[in-house]
Amino acid sequence: MEHPPTTLTDQALTPTAPAQPLDENPAAVYLASLSAGGRRTMRGALNTIAGLLSNNQADALTLPWARVRFQHAQAVRTRLTETYAPATVNKMLSALRGTLRAAWQLGQMDAETYHQTAAVASVKGTRLPAGRSITPGELAALLRACENAQDAAGVRDAAIVALLYSAGLRRAELVALDVADYDQTAGTLRIRGKGDKERLAHIVGGTARALADWLTLRGTAAGPLFWPGRKSGAVYSSRLTAQAVYYMLKSRAQQAGIADLSPHDFRRSFVGDLLDAGADIATVQALAGHAQVTTTARYDRRPEGTRRKAAELLHVPYRGTTLPVNQSNEADRERTDRTAAQP
Repeated sequence: MEHPPTTLTDQALTPTAPAQPLDENPAAVYLASLSAGGRRTMRGALNTIAGLLSNNQADALTLPWARVRFQHAQAVRTRLTETYAPATVNKMLSALRGTLRAAWQLGQMDAETYHQTAAVASVKGTRLPAGRSITPGELAALLRACENAQDAAGVRDAAIVALLYSAGLRRAELVALDVADYDQTAGTLRIRGKGDKERLAHIVGGTARALADWLTLRGTAAGPLFWPGRKSGAVYSSRLTAQAVYYMLKSRAQQAGIADLSPHDFRRSFVGDLLDAGADIATVQALAGHAQVTTTARYDRRPEGTRRKAAELLHVPYRGTTLPVNQSNEADRERTDRTAAQP
């Protein structure tokens, strides 16, 4: 009978040698069932888990997943909870379960072992959404920084900033956009979200003007909506990467003289500002492409305002000290002297 390891390295799983063909590799088969964005995320999760199980000797494609047992999965869960937020741990455990299921379906693990191992429990608990909200002044400063660039990259970046905020796009959704996804006449943008689910964003006002300016420079030829740029400020025909969006925002924030921000901060602000403005949560859920309304609710700032008002109902009758600062300092010195003089 196997016993749970006291550490993950007590029963380290050594890499497979030679490596399995991809069509027989449980991790590869599982990852192939996901979208491109999902593959990147879940491969990273499997790499982390494989490192824990093999004492950093294997990765997602070289760990012998068919040899993973419940005690391994339970030890992984314990170690992950020491480092990551509950939602992240559960996402990583989902990747593990998916890989174990692939091992079973490939005939490399019997049904009883699969069900026992995959039964590792999810982690309970929630965390506040990461990042921060973007103020109207910061949004205006960012757009001015783009306008002041006076080059094609500045026009492109203004359109990106406007879209990130007004459509609540994820980075992966933004860079996946094609010109054909934007119907200028109807003012709608087709967005391909997680799970290959599509939704429509309505492009109006300043965002429509920013996109029109960008398309005037780019042209309306088929292909990616946003192109990468050079240091000179010129752009060239190719698909912008998600990492390039991150670095662009970091650079524009510095130019605008505002604190660092991330692409997800725009999405957080999009949801929070809509709810603050009175949009109903079901509509905001649909616009954001959230699968569950509970996800949208995590970005709702209104309860915090209500709680603050409740806290202000309580009165603490403290009027402040009347002791002059020099006397306060002298009292501190006297206490220090007395303490030092004690045997």
